[in-house]
Amino acid sequence: MTTTLLLTLLFALTGALPPAPAAPPAEGAFRAVRPLPAPLSVARWWDPPPTPYAAGHRGVDLSAPAGAEVRAVGPGRVHYAGPVAGRGVLSLTLPGGLRTTYEPVRALVAEGEAVTAGQVVAVLTEGSHCPGPCLHWGLLAGEDAYRNPLTLLPGPTPRLLPSAPGPEGTTP
Repeated sequence: MTTTLLLTLLFALTGALPPAPAAPPAEGAFRAVRPLPAPLSVARWWDPPPTPYAAGHRGVDLSAPAGAEVRAVGPGRVHYAGPVAGRGVLSLTLPGGLRTTYEPVRALVAEGEAVTAGQVVAVLTEGSHCPGPCLHWGLLAGEDAYRNPLTLLPGPTPRLLPSAPGPEGTTP
C-alpha cells in the first residue's frame, strides 16, 4: 500500500481530516472556522479537473442533515445569495482574493452584507448531488481558479501514543 492510501484509510477510519497544505491566503490571512459543526465528515473529496473545462469535483461534499446551520469560514462579504439551477447558493468574498461557495442552502444573509468568521449564514436544504444530504463547499482564488476548500482549515493535531511494551517489558 502506498503512503497516500494508508493516510486516506487512516483519516476515513478516524474521521479526521487529512493534513492541509499551506493555506492559500498569504495576504490578509485569517483563521478559518469549519462551515459545519465538528466532526466534519467528507462524503466526496476535492478532485480538480485536468483542464478548466474538464470534468472534476470543484469542491468537497460534507455530510450533514438538512437543516444544519452553515457558518462563514472567514470574515468577508456576501457576493451572491440566491438560486442557481434550482438550488440555493451562497457565495462569500474572503480576504486574500478568495471566494467560498455553499450549496444547497437557504441563505440567511443578503448580497453585500458583511459577515464574520463563524457567523451562521445559511441553513442546509435538500437537493444536493450526494446520495444523502450534504453541503457542497467550494473555494475559488480569483475569478476561476478552483482550490481545495479544506486547505483553509488547520490540519489535525498529531498525537503520539506510547508504544506497546516489547519482550520482557522493554520498549522498541
